[in-house]
Amino acid sequence: MADTSKTTNFYIERNNNNLIAIDNLLENSLPAFCGDYFLAIDSQTSTLTRLNYAHDLKIFFDFLMKKRFTTYKSVKDFTLQDLETLTGNDIEMFLAYLSRYKFDDKIHVCNDRAKARKLSSVRAMFKYFFNRGLISVDNSAKVSTPKLHEKPIIRLDGQEVYDMINVAESGDGLTTRQRAFHERAKTRDSAIIVLFLGTGIRISELVGLNNEDINFNDNSFIVTRKGGGKSILYFDTDVADALLRYCDYKQECDLPCGPKDALFLSSQKKRITVRAVENLVQKYARIISPLKKISPHKLRSTYGTQLYRATGDIYVVADVLGHKDVNTTRKHYAAISEDTRRSVVGKVKLHKDDDTED
Repeated sequence: MADTSKTTNFYIERNNNNLIAIDNLLENSLPAFCGDYFLAIDSQTSTLTRLNYAHDLKIFFDFLMKKRFTTYKSVKDFTLQDLETLTGNDIEMFLAYLSRYKFDDKIHVCNDRAKARKLSSVRAMFKYFFNRGLISVDNSAKVSTPKLHEKPIIRLDGQEVYDMINVAESGDGLTTRQRAFHERAKTRDSAIIVLFLGTGIRISELVGLNNEDINFNDNSFIVTRKGGGKSILYFDTDVADALLRYCDYKQECDLPCGPKDALFLSSQKKRITVRAVENLVQKYARIISPLKKISPHKLRSTYGTQLYRATGDIYVVADVLGHKDVNTTRKHYAAISEDTRRSVVGKVKLHKDDDTED
């Protein structure tokens, strides 16, 4: 039995790592005045959101040093007065620059969605200093957000769901090298695939599960949602069987099984990482659907689609998936409207029936 006193909560550890990364960026890669901004938004945002903001702003100030304030030797040379001098055209130049730019000795390319996110990060910073009266003008607010085109929703169909689970269990289609590892990992991998497809949880929620979060008495489990809130979700017998097989396997192999130990473990007997889960999903998905780029999020979309088709209730889907705004759910699953479009065929009559009176 593992010493649970030495285990560290996944979410606490993740937040601590994010905070360290944010502090490092503030110290070395952002102007001094950004410290006040990040302090102000500390209680309103998650550590992951702030880390993303910090990365985006690092790219923004790097652009300004290369294209606008070329005499500055360090990002620490920037002042709030410099922000006041930036025009809408400067911000638009930044968006154009993001189409292809060099950063940290690598070439990067941003699509319109990535540009929109970076513009949002820049706007949020400008808005804070403008509202506090620390700058007299905010020209970032005048710049239009890049037009975003709806991405097609990629998901597995019914047969592909069956095939995905079957491949994870059998290893059919894997290379000889993959098969050698699969024999040791198939019980875990099957449980992961079935849990995704049977509950629609996020990858971070799956990776963060501990043994104590699973209750087989009523087939429920506790997930930590975005923002740290907890929800109780339920699973069917297919998911229960897959999880029980994996739990039995862990005990047989003397893997860490304490209440606070991670549910899903790597080959090194540590909590499995997000990257490892992404890789194993893609490995099996390439076999059963090589033309679709399937990720854990696409498995979540598959579950959401099936749930919507079964219930027809977008609010139920939003609640189960943990969407705070039902419009987020509607945006993702309104693509199911193709079912609706098929159902209306023939509803409008172009000719009168023979027995219809004049």
